[in-house]
Amino acid sequence: MRAMIRFSFTLCFMFAVMLASITPSAQAADVKQVDAFLKVTGFDVALESIRLSADSAPEMLGINAQEFGSEWSRLVSEVFDTGVMLDMGIGILSKTLSEQALNHASAFYATDLGQRLVKAENGSHMEEDEATKAEAGNAILAGLERIKSPRVALLTRLNEASDVEDSSVRAIQEVQIRFLMAAANAGVIKLQMEEPDLREVLRAQEPEMRASIKNNALASSAYTYQAFSDEEIRTYAAALEDPKMQEVYALMNAVQFEIMANRYEVVAQRLAGMQPSQEL
Repeated sequence: MRAMIRFSFTLCFMFAVMLASITPSAQAADVKQVDAFLKVTGFDVALESIRLSADSAPEMLGINAQEFGSEWSRLVSEVFDTGVMLDMGIGILSKTLSEQALNHASAFYATDLGQRLVKAENGSHMEEDEATKAEAGNAILAGLERIKSPRVALLTRLNEASDVEDSSVRAIQEVQIRFLMAAANAGVIKLQMEEPDLREVLRAQEPEMRASIKNNALASSAYTYQAFSDEEIRTYAAALEDPKMQEVYALMNAVQFEIMANRYEVVAQRLAGMQPSQEL
């Protein structure tokens, strides 16, 4: 499954609304089908990569993670348990993902190309050294741009087909707000502004954040798909542009970000017993 951008909260979806608006399908896939689907598409690994994003959580609250020592690692391990997140994803998708859309996406990712793509995306998801990965991706991208390679346009088409920019902007904003509000409600921090004002601040930052996400996503794609031919990238982009695949991606993006926000809210609640109040 296409990699979601790993959140960097220093870049400073309404996905809950989206999920609430989805009517359960009369032909929704059953739990076993969804479980198999998540594995063949690599979505289970994408959920595991959410754990890596937790390193940014204390920084967003103005707290040094090192102050927690081994307690922080234990907290992250418990809250971002892959089995828990997978159960959450299966629970939502089994009620909302249509069997027709599931079968369509599964058929593509079960092909030789699909499985090679999943392997490459899984590897990219789980790379912990983001700085080295970003440097390599930017170097590849710069080389492609220097020779005016058509591959840059293909990678851009690929990102646009999976709505990387728009969904990531909305997700970053909503995860930040839900995390900060949960931390404030738990007494971990003291916010100096109300939620509407916080949302306005994030909206003001959106143009810069959008540009950063777009550039980072393009470099990440250049790195992730470097072993694939232009024709294979073109085939993948066309597959993602299919209306059934668009349905799958819209829903799975929403589910992944909802799980992420939920886990961050739990982290905020658990931090209340571990850290003195901080002002933000």
